[in-house]
This record gives sequence, structure tokens and C-alpha cells, in this order.
Amino acid sequence: MEMVPLAVVMAAATFATAALSAVAGFGGGVLLLPVFVAVLGTRGAVAVLTVAQLVSNGSRVWFNRREVDRRLVGIFAAGAIPAAAAGALVFATAPLPALTRAVGVFLLVMVAWRRFKLHAARLDDRAFSAVGAVSGFGSALVGSVGPMVAPFFLARGLIRGAYIGTEAASAVVMHLTKLIVFGAAAVLTATSAAVGLALAPAGAAGAWMGKKIVDRLPSHVFVLVVEAGLIASGLLLATTGG
Repeated sequence: MEMVPLAVVMAAATFATAALSAVAGFGGGVLLLPVFVAVLGTRGAVAVLTVAQLVSNGSRVWFNRREVDRRLVGIFAAGAIPAAAAGALVFATAPLPALTRAVGVFLLVMVAWRRFKLHAARLDDRAFSAVGAVSGFGSALVGSVGPMVAPFFLARGLIRGAYIGTEAASAVVMHLTKLIVFGAAAVLTATSAAVGLALAPAGAAGAWMGKKIVDRLPSHVFVLVVEAGLIASGLLLATTGG
């Protein structure tokens, strides 16, 4: 598929999943994974998703720049940067069937996490850096682990703009690290970079639409639909590995 039609398809998917995630209340990156894998394959999906998330998180950092907890970002980055680089190297060389199954299992874990997650304890600096390491490695392999990491930021007492900006700044560190390694390993191509950048306006528009929907309709219906889709996609990817 040529770059322009591919960008249109991905923009439409980004708009729809951003709207759904705004209604359902959890990560648009997670929702986009099965769509991107179906169209781009596993390596292309994670590369494009990384570019799109870098732009999205970067905008949130800018809008909340005065409230970012830079010290906490540094603690997180101390673990996230080397782990994200290692994970990106594994991602660039691992067999595609294994990566596809990993994405499928992650989608299933994501649904279980939403249903059964325990309250995240307030971690000290060393433990928080370890969370960064796990997050960086996992993000490199499956593209997005934000909903699983967010409770640890909230447990540090961050609220509103401080939470949004700090969590986004930490994600930017991971995505930049991954993109450097992806570029060096030829996983990130000019086409995937262009498609990822083209998704930013569609994501913003979808989030706006989702806000309008959630103001009028019960969100629990959308949550069930989204989770059912994640379970179906996760089972398909985990069992086929194609």
C-alpha cells in the first residue's frame, strides 16, 4: 500500500480508537495495536505507534510544562532509557511470530489488569526507577504500556496537570529512545515515520469527539465493547502468531 492511502487508513483508525478510548477511559495506544498489526504487521505497527505516541505525549508535556515533576521524570528515565534500548534491540531482531504472540498476550493482560488491578503503592525512588525499566522494556516490545504504569504516577501524589505532564514526559523519554534504536536497526522507515506524524491531528479530533459522546451516552457500554474487541484480537494474535 502506498504512503498516502496508508496514512488515510491509519488516520481513520486513530480517530475511531481515540474516540473510543476517550469514552472507555483507557489507552488509545492499546486500542490501536490490533488495528495497526492487521494493516502494517507487528514491526511496522509498533514503529508507527511509537511515532504517534511521541507526538501525542509531547503535546501533553507542552501544555502542562509548568507542572512537570522533572525530578520524578529523571528517576523514571534512569531505568526506562537502558531498558527501552534493550527492548528495542530485542524487538528489532526477534522472530515476527513470537512478537505477534507477545502483542496478543499483552492485549489479554491489559483487559485482566483493568478488571483486577490492585491499588498501586507509593514507591520509593529506587523502586520507581525499576518501574521505569519494566515499562521501557515492555513498551519497546508491544508499543504501549501506559495504562499499567499510570497508577504508580498517581500514587506519588501527582494530580491533574502535574500527573498528565509528568507521565507524558516520562513516555517521551521512552519513545525517543526506542525511535533512535528503531532507526539504527532499520525498523523505523520514512514511510512509518510519515504515517505516525499524520496520526496526530486525527487523534486529537477523535479525543474531542469521544468527549462529546461520553457527555451523552453511558460509557460502560463502550467499555464492554472495547474490552470484547481486545479479547478477540488478543486471542487471535496470541494463537496464530502470524
